[in-house]
Amino acid sequence: MSSNPYSATQPYQMWRRAVSHVEPHRLDPVTAPRFHIAKTTRVGTAGSCFAQHIARKIREIGFNYFVPEAGDGLAESERKARDFGVFSARYGNLYTVAQLDQLFEEVFDGRERYECAWQRPDGRFVDPYRPRVEPGGYASEAEVVAARREHLHAVERVFRESELFIFTLGLTEAWRSKIDGSIFPLAPGVVGDSFDPVRHEFHNFTVGEVTEGLEHFLIRLREVNPDVRVLLTVSPVPLIATFEDRHVLVSTTYSKSVLRVAAESALKRFDWVDYFPSYEIITASSTGGLYFEDDHREVSRLGVAHAMRCFVGHYVEGANASAGDVATDSTYREKLQQGRDIICDEEEIVATLD
Repeated sequence: MSSNPYSATQPYQMWRRAVSHVEPHRLDPVTAPRFHIAKTTRVGTAGSCFAQHIARKIREIGFNYFVPEAGDGLAESERKARDFGVFSARYGNLYTVAQLDQLFEEVFDGRERYECAWQRPDGRFVDPYRPRVEPGGYASEAEVVAARREHLHAVERVFRESELFIFTLGLTEAWRSKIDGSIFPLAPGVVGDSFDPVRHEFHNFTVGEVTEGLEHFLIRLREVNPDVRVLLTVSPVPLIATFEDRHVLVSTTYSKSVLRVAAESALKRFDWVDYFPSYEIITASSTGGLYFEDDHREVSRLGVAHAMRCFVGHYVEGANASAGDVATDSTYREKLQQGRDIICDEEEIVATLD
């Protein structure tokens, strides 16, 4: 008598049962979270634009969002304008794994950067590795260097003291220095300096490079913080532009595929690493594009609310996983309706062209 190996599968393993016959707002692809977040857990965050949604949700529910670089003593309007509290430290968007890995090396190995400051057209200076955190810029290169030194002290605390570190992988395309290999969040010339083919080059990371870089960072992180756990996500936000000579949709598919494979590799290698499928929730075919705004790129408030319900329901200690079944989250929707204020460095690429 023959047997079908799929006869013992769970409902969530079958498309018809897990997707086709499930209302879009009830889709919940989280199955077996490896850990839970207690109210006292120090949660550090970094990554691309979408990581900010998780940080906000943790803060909103009153949990311990760890922000050692919080801009204490500043007015709320100034804190917001200068990117304090957007992530655990004021590093801006860390779109690529290479940025994260190099930041770690800068903190713990004393890695030096050849380019320490870029000058803007108005004569002010910016940090090439977080060019938008200081809207007014700096008066001199020395001020940039001093501010970065202070910033790195906060970054060290994030790496050493976070009990849970959440990182959202965002891009594979990057601009880097030909001199020392340093990765910039934006191409030279977008917000400061100017592109120089002698010093700068475009690079699109391969799956091998991203996987190796991510695993290298995770191993090093555990060396300085032996008990830390890591939650990885992949940003569902498409590329705003590609430098490859092909359609931006094709480049987006490549980029997200590479990042998803790298996250899967880390998940399989380290039992203290987990993956939260926010990418799958937002981009699922069953939602019919409902979770994107009219530009087909920005994630809608309904999409964010759905992903965050699943996150809270499965990962937050004491929460009910069925919370993911709720069709709306009025509190979070209202907050998002008050204004679109997610910080996205990528938008500067097209802002300078409009």
